[in-house]
Amino acid sequence: MATIDAIRKPILADLDAFDEFVKENVTAEGDLMREMLTYALSSRGKGVRPMLTMLCASLMSATENSNAEEAGKERHSSKRTYLAAMLVEMIHTASLIHDDVLDSADERRGRASVNAKWQSNMAIILGDFILARTMALGMASAQYDIMSYIGTAMATLCEGEVLQSQHARNLDTSRDDYFAIIYQKTASLLGVSAALGALSVGASREDVDRMRKFGEAIGIAFQIQDDILDFNRQNNTGKPANNDLREHKITLPLIEVMERKTEEERKEILELIKRCDKDESAVDALQKIVDEGNGSALAAQTMQAYIQRALHLLSKYSDTPYRTALMELCAYIAERDR
Repeated sequence: MATIDAIRKPILADLDAFDEFVKENVTAEGDLMREMLTYALSSRGKGVRPMLTMLCASLMSATENSNAEEAGKERHSSKRTYLAAMLVEMIHTASLIHDDVLDSADERRGRASVNAKWQSNMAIILGDFILARTMALGMASAQYDIMSYIGTAMATLCEGEVLQSQHARNLDTSRDDYFAIIYQKTASLLGVSAALGALSVGASREDVDRMRKFGEAIGIAFQIQDDILDFNRQNNTGKPANNDLREHKITLPLIEVMERKTEEERKEILELIKRCDKDESAVDALQKIVDEGNGSALAAQTMQAYIQRALHLLSKYSDTPYRTALMELCAYIAERDR
């Protein structure tokens, strides 16, 4: 099974330099703001977005037959690449803080969320500060081509959040709605992460666009796998299963089943969803419906199609440790259980 450690190996020196770059640049003056910022940045998770940015940057300038371990000992990225990686990671970090406020989530990655620790009003301010701080750094650097991508990504994320809330409230998420939501909320930023890696090292417009499509494909696959894991009560995500149902979110495993039901059966399913935030028996009933209808397996087929699309986009490039790492990232997304 592919692992994050194996994926990171060719760019270890760059990732270490990137962490120092973030520490030096994403700072605050006030004691409380600095404490909240340090807390939020200390649990950034696997760092898939900056890792993707640096792997794509390295892919564009790599030579064949280099060794992953040897490659990982040297820095290959410039400060321009680190800036791009920092911008996408900080947008992601701020969006998670805001998501936890919207969802009234008390935990994030196994510990208290920022809003649980400092209350929602302070969490919103922290998320806004991170966005403002990183945007200011980006503008001060005069990397306006990078900033154009970042501004678009921020607007797309906001639109996705509103679209998801609208459909959760109305209980009318179709397949097309679902893919629009996961593109805007997840895939778009991964697409920008990959595109900016290529852009930061002067890749051609064709290669920048190819990397954007690659990032979007793995982003859609990533979110589908997340939604499959939500219906797996033995998952290792650290979050309770069926959270999406309790928030009235209709995701692909359930959509696959609903599309194969009669109109009357679909109405009964929607009635169950309405009760999920207060009635665990409704959650259990829907879990059973998805299991018996093979909803997760059907969703996994769609997820694998996006993984294959991503792998096809990589096939143009030479066999280097960076292409291998990106292929392993595809495998990791498809196989992960957390």
